[in-house]
Amino acid sequence: MSFHENTPLVSRRRLLQGGLGLGAAALGLSPVGRLLAQAGHTSLVHPGYGPLAPVKDLSTGLPLLQLPQGFSYTTFGWEGQALSDGRPCPGKHDGMGVLGAEGSVVTLVRNHEVKYQQVGSFAPAEATYDPDCAGGTVTLRFDTSRGELVEARPSLSGTLVNCAGGTTPWGTWLSCEEIVSDAGDRVRFGDNAFRHLARSHGFVFEVPARGLAKPEPLVGLGQMKHEAASVDPSTGIVYLTEDHEPEAGFYRFLPAKPGELLRGGRLQMLQAVGVPDLRTGRRMGEVFKVRWVDIEHPEKGRDSQGGPAGLSRQGVANGASLFTRLEGVIVGDGRVFFTSTSGGNAGCGQLWSYRPGEETLELVFESPSREVLDYPDNIILSPRGGLVICEDSEQPVQRLYGMTGDGGLFEFCRNNVVLDGFRGFDGDFREEEWAGACFSPDGKWLFANIYAPGFTVAITGPWKPGLI
Repeated sequence: MSFHENTPLVSRRRLLQGGLGLGAAALGLSPVGRLLAQAGHTSLVHPGYGPLAPVKDLSTGLPLLQLPQGFSYTTFGWEGQALSDGRPCPGKHDGMGVLGAEGSVVTLVRNHEVKYQQVGSFAPAEATYDPDCAGGTVTLRFDTSRGELVEARPSLSGTLVNCAGGTTPWGTWLSCEEIVSDAGDRVRFGDNAFRHLARSHGFVFEVPARGLAKPEPLVGLGQMKHEAASVDPSTGIVYLTEDHEPEAGFYRFLPAKPGELLRGGRLQMLQAVGVPDLRTGRRMGEVFKVRWVDIEHPEKGRDSQGGPAGLSRQGVANGASLFTRLEGVIVGDGRVFFTSTSGGNAGCGQLWSYRPGEETLELVFESPSREVLDYPDNIILSPRGGLVICEDSEQPVQRLYGMTGDGGLFEFCRNNVVLDGFRGFDGDFREEEWAGACFSPDGKWLFANIYAPGFTVAITGPWKPGLI
């Protein structure tokens, strides 16, 4: 089981109310902290690990990240590098999860969010779903004792737009397609040739820690613009986010047999009782009673106009509630946290918490401005009692955030990637998104992806209890 599935945070009351009780001047705050204080959110102010400064990558010598003092990192799994079978590594590095460790060697699975830019599977035929399509996953083995990549191999391909996903308690990765298309659709690929898709897309696929994935879609989990997934280890229920704008749903899948998702089950969409629209007009700390609405046709992702909102419209017709652009989701401490990347009055993002035991939904955090937090995406629980939040915004520099157990928000890392011909890449890539944050089982390493030019980072340093 992935250790972070059960990592506890502090109590809900502390997460909502804070408890730091210090103003901006007393804390020597970051720019984010000062903006929160000025906006009156002093309970959300936190200095984190301190100021950020450029730090050189241990593998390339380039200052690719800005980090707090004492932290170091190495990069691996770059776009274009040879995989174990000699094929070049695809780009568009997105969601990722840790599936376990053998000694000091950690196994990760990483998504590649390739749409139609490239043609053809990068995996063996037995792990290929739709042969003309070039999305999929790469399985990585990283030795934390040496700080080096041991292996990078293809594990699934022939899919499209593999965005985020989630680990399972039984040690697999759920890779989610963020697209709705049907077999026979005629599309233009990156070589300017039109082709008809052999298979329908918009599904979740399961990837094992060892060997190759069986390229069978988990149709019961729905055809939609999937973003992420997280499994409650106590029940086997899978929670799913939908990344569609302006309408999206939050879903759960009740498996017929926990741990065997191909056997089917029931897909449902969340209803906040009496509140059909949760996209704006809500208050931090507001709590809603939850019911669940069955999705009768999870395989029908297309709506009546041919768009990708088929499932959410099925749900809304039966009383389910709307969000917009749902992204990261993670289960822990009896709660399910998930983000709406452009929700809220400022359109800058929301963090929600669902409590299955109470059937309640709570708005934990809403960003008041783009400078504070803009478009929160993938999230992960830290073994030290907080959340890591990946940013995917239109800001000139993308950031990794920490949110402490008592609700304090701080910048932990900044994208500092500017390249001049390294590995054939030129340009300023600081605006490229963060994705795929996850921790090693011992909690000493934080892994994450820079989307383009795609590579993975492994960060370690003087972690502190109560932070991330």
